[in-house]
Amino acid sequence: MTTSPLPPAALLPHPLSGPAFGSYAAEDVSWLLQDLQGVALEAPAEEREHAIQTGAANYAESLPIEYLPSPEYEALYREALQRSGRRLAVAVGVVTDLALAARGDRPVFVSLARAGTPIGILMRRWAQQARGIDVPHYTMSIVRGVGLDQTALRYLAAHHDPEQIIFVDGWTGKGAIARELSAAIALFGRTDGVFFRDDLAVLADPGHCVTIHGTREDYLIPSACLNSTVSGLVSRTVFNRDLIGEDEFHGAKFYAELSPNDVSGDFLDTVCGYFTDVAADVAAGVAAASGEDRTPSWVGWKAVEKISTEYGINDVNLVKPGVGETTRVLLRRVPWKVLVRADAVADVAHVLLLAEQRGVPIEVVPDLPYSCVGLIRPGRGIAGAQ
Repeated sequence: MTTSPLPPAALLPHPLSGPAFGSYAAEDVSWLLQDLQGVALEAPAEEREHAIQTGAANYAESLPIEYLPSPEYEALYREALQRSGRRLAVAVGVVTDLALAARGDRPVFVSLARAGTPIGILMRRWAQQARGIDVPHYTMSIVRGVGLDQTALRYLAAHHDPEQIIFVDGWTGKGAIARELSAAIALFGRTDGVFFRDDLAVLADPGHCVTIHGTREDYLIPSACLNSTVSGLVSRTVFNRDLIGEDEFHGAKFYAELSPNDVSGDFLDTVCGYFTDVAADVAAGVAAASGEDRTPSWVGWKAVEKISTEYGINDVNLVKPGVGETTRVLLRRVPWKVLVRADAVADVAHVLLLAEQRGVPIEVVPDLPYSCVGLIRPGRGIAGAQ
């Protein structure tokens, strides 16, 4: 395959930033996205599920209707944040220090919108506050089945040394995005002749899919509880060829009307408030990680394949492992049931509440490798399916 020369930086689109786009401060993140404000993209879950499972559309061609949490659910979120804020701060410090070491203290953080966006901001703040290093932070789109936004990669290559860029996400499930990232970077190398490194840094890696992580425990990251209201009031990313031109960034919407419900800044400030208290724990975590064999074992992927077969699903894309992915299923998709490990019931109260609100059965399973797993029934939402 022949490579194409990179376009001049002047011809590439410009990033967006707050307050014009999103509720995050401009210094926290630059969005390598275009604003699709005013475009009707939201569709009911049943309609989206039908299109996704029949292959009529990729999940990123439309948007789920934004879920506004009930007062009971908001209370669960606040309680979860207070309970896990310190543990999150430790994981942020560990993954950031490992990422800094991996790039010689000169990284450029590129988070994967939108779950990665608040984590990228936390990592940037740790680098600045604890290490005195000012790290540029961008956030960009990655879509399963499509890959990384190629225009965003061209922007990054035109403005930074690709060797210094490190991609950031919130957590791993079975590892589908880690695989998508590697494939997309390899493709970009073939088409554009520019090679980024494909090591992904995540806060939590319960799927054992990456080498740079803050923890491998499967516990609730409170930012997974909510949608745009904990992610700068920005939707998940959109890749729809009717709206996105060849040399344009993928898109997203800024839900400014939800600002009364916005807890994005509070989430960041709560976790950052623990930074000065966790220095010793972070140092111990980095030392432990540096002495471990962190080679991915992909145990999560293997577990998902087993669950897919045992429950007659036979499609790993319909098995969503881990607290974060199970939460997403309940907020965005048409769930069939939720599996919960017996000793994790107390730690996934928000999952149990969401399942109850949506009428989704809970099955307690001993020896589950994750705290919980969300299942989507094949054919759900497809006319005539039982």
